[in-house]
Amino acid sequence: MKIYQVERTLWSTNRIPQLKNLPLLVVKERGGARSVAVDAVGCVPGDWVICVSGSGSRAATGDKDYPTDLTIVGIIDVWEEDG
Repeated sequence: MKIYQVERTLWSTNRIPQLKNLPLLVVKERGGARSVAVDAVGCVPGDWVICVSGSGSRAATGDKDYPTDLTIVGIIDVWEEDG
């Protein structure tokens, strides 16, 4: 698991049917690069979140065959970024 901050929604109207209607969000690891994550919990920009990758990310969507390698599984209630 890693901590990311949600930057914005990624709009994608043309996508494969297996992606269903779960939102895609642009997230940024603290001090790192941006990634796209599937939102399984209902985040908004600015939220600090917990993400899982690999097979755990597929399981987190409720479908082991879901085509993702990064899924948001929790919103952090209190997180103070320490520089």
